[in-house]
Amino acid sequence: MPYEFEEILETIRMTEIEHFDIRTVTMGISLRDCHDRNIEVTKQKIYDKILRYGSQHVKLAKEVEAQYGISIANKRVSVTPISIPFDACSMEEFIEIAKTLDRAAGEIGIDYIAGYSALVQKGMTNGERELIRSIPFALSQTKRVCSSVNIGSTKAGINMDAVNMMSEVIKLTAEKTKDNDSIGCAKLVVFANAVEDNPFVAGAFHGVSEPEIVLNVGISGPGVVLEAIREAGHVDLQQLSEVIKRTIFKITRAGELIGRKVAEKNGIPFGIVDISLAPTPAEGDSIGDILIAMGVEDVGAPGTTAALAMLNDSVKKAGLMASSSVGGMSGAFIPVSEDMGMIRAVQAGNLSLEKLEAMTAVCSVGLDMIAVPGDTTATTIAGIIADEAAIGIINDKTTAVRIIPAYGKKVGDMVDYGGLLGKAPIMEVRTISCAGFVGRGGRIPAPMRSLTN
Repeated sequence: MPYEFEEILETIRMTEIEHFDIRTVTMGISLRDCHDRNIEVTKQKIYDKILRYGSQHVKLAKEVEAQYGISIANKRVSVTPISIPFDACSMEEFIEIAKTLDRAAGEIGIDYIAGYSALVQKGMTNGERELIRSIPFALSQTKRVCSSVNIGSTKAGINMDAVNMMSEVIKLTAEKTKDNDSIGCAKLVVFANAVEDNPFVAGAFHGVSEPEIVLNVGISGPGVVLEAIREAGHVDLQQLSEVIKRTIFKITRAGELIGRKVAEKNGIPFGIVDISLAPTPAEGDSIGDILIAMGVEDVGAPGTTAALAMLNDSVKKAGLMASSSVGGMSGAFIPVSEDMGMIRAVQAGNLSLEKLEAMTAVCSVGLDMIAVPGDTTATTIAGIIADEAAIGIINDKTTAVRIIPAYGKKVGDMVDYGGLLGKAPIMEVRTISCAGFVGRGGRIPAPMRSLTN
């Protein structure tokens, strides 16, 4: 469909008044041709390739911002899951690769580079095991590197050995970054059913079925949806769904336009538009506030999960109508620390970890940016990861856990990272043990719905 001039003008109004922005334009770069037996040569190949493709990324994105008057909040890069091309590396060599990624990201002027990742849903190679062991050290010795590990899928089931390993990794990452509220954990995601074209960090990576290089765009716009719901007034739920869909349709069209223009300027293929509603800590840019505007007294009230399910479904339907290039995760994110409405609900005692888990069954990802007491045990974290992965594989959707056992913190304290990472109240975690279950290890078999052939 052609882009109408009136659509652009309306989008500019949304940008100025309702916090609409393009959340990220993420350049995906394959590193599969960068391996060499000599680690120094490998590092140089990685650095050179990221600079060759990414050196103009920020500059060209800013030119598109200026041309269309639409803000692009983040310009980022994702790379091939590092464990794949560099499977022969040792833990120490992986840490050196992480430092190289960090240096390259700094050189091209981006805040985060993602893809320090492994896909171990069915088992681990020696290299993947080494990479996972290296994560706490890599994240504590870099500023811009983000990491993710996929531990389950609908086709493979849940690798509980990997879950247990990741729970220990999370605890050690929290300890090694304790001087900054355990910020390393904010850059580490544990997935089930991870997707290959997700443009949002910390979980982005450039999947093995992706081309040599690609440009993916992630849009946002909770403030625009919030304003549309408020303007609609007291309409029934079917009418309200139509209001949300019309709004998301416009946002998606604008997002794809900007993404294609950035790709065109870089001279690279355009990939997908991820239509996720991603909140920020700014007032009026909250998924929690949208749910309240839909009619619940506060996030966590009975009906919250139903409201979120309706919102998520409306987002997906509108996005698919607006674009033939919808991908990523596409829905509504509910990170606690990045959403003022969620933060207030936790502080008021209205939103518990268990209610959040129920909400993740119907939203875009999972338990995201959840801060818990620093003395939360590794086995409890493993149980939380397993629960979330089970929701993902049974429902054949992406779920994730980005949990922060904030070192030295207890319920009632806060962690504060500033910027888009925001701040989070420490949430209460049930201390009933699951050690006897998660300690069995092995693999939870794939569910019945995996047999789709």
